[in-house]
Amino acid sequence: MQPLIEYCAREIESGRTKPAVASVIISLAGAAIEIAHRIALGPFDGAASESTGRNTDGDVQKLLDLRCHEIVSEALRACPVAAVLSEEAEYIEVRDIAAPLAVAVDPLDGSSNIDANLSIGTIFSVLPAQNIEATPLGAFGGPGHRQLAAGFFVYGPQTALVLTLGHGVDFFTLDPRDRVFRLTKPDVKIPQGVREYAINASNYRHWHAPVRTYIDDCLNGSSGLRGADFNMRWTASLVAEAFRILSRGGVFLYPADARPGYENGRLRLLYEAAPIAFIVEQAGGMASTGRTRILDVVPNSLHQRIPLIFGSADKVNRLNRLHQEPDADADRSPLFGHRGLFRN
Repeated sequence: MQPLIEYCAREIESGRTKPAVASVIISLAGAAIEIAHRIALGPFDGAASESTGRNTDGDVQKLLDLRCHEIVSEALRACPVAAVLSEEAEYIEVRDIAAPLAVAVDPLDGSSNIDANLSIGTIFSVLPAQNIEATPLGAFGGPGHRQLAAGFFVYGPQTALVLTLGHGVDFFTLDPRDRVFRLTKPDVKIPQGVREYAINASNYRHWHAPVRTYIDDCLNGSSGLRGADFNMRWTASLVAEAFRILSRGGVFLYPADARPGYENGRLRLLYEAAPIAFIVEQAGGMASTGRTRILDVVPNSLHQRIPLIFGSADKVNRLNRLHQEPDADADRSPLFGHRGLFRN
């Protein structure tokens, strides 16, 4: 099983990846190994799981969130990075403006799951740093399809890395015997036709009509319009949901809803939705707000929130149609089910 450093060397030699991008990936992998160790210490790492207040975006912040931010930030100091945007920092950290890259990162996704011993992770996006001073958002002011690389680490039963360099998706697993990430599943493709969906069903009463319609059809199972039974999954950890969908298929929904503060969704565009969308598309899936391709969205603020729907293309296409043409299936009559107009 090929070590990550050899994998990166091969990508550089082939001309598909720049040395600067590879250096960021390798440095982040080193940071992830340290983070995985700290997480594994659990209660032996002092008060790491205790809350320290809220970050500038209003979310509860744990001590481990801050430690992971520091680990990632320090790891990137050895890389040719002009600017770093972190969930745990209000503003962009400008470094060497002559450097070619910018990195957006969520140092510890799903930290609310620490005490429950569920999978959490680190999400990152690597962007070109052109025109870093041209807009208020600097290198982070363009659409997500500009990404040069994206990935996420999962700290679970195994520590895994999901990586795209813009030409497919590969899985790596940390070998605990020598603390090296090794390629364990190349060229990952999201399976189609899988009858699973992930959503926080406790918010059903707040959802807008297209999401309710989609979930109602799933809940109606084999006796409903879809003519098939579905399973629901929800772990409240974006990296865990994404890893499962990349491995098994299905669809994930974190939509906008009617609650105050949720009008534009809750996940962040630059360091959550955009990198996940880049990975998902590279694995043959789709990622959308319901109306717009995630990778075409131009951010209007550093910590912008956005609805996120991603997974198997058949499922996301169906949700897009429900959002964009709600009247096409308005009466939910048996005619539509028999004719199979929306049977994906």
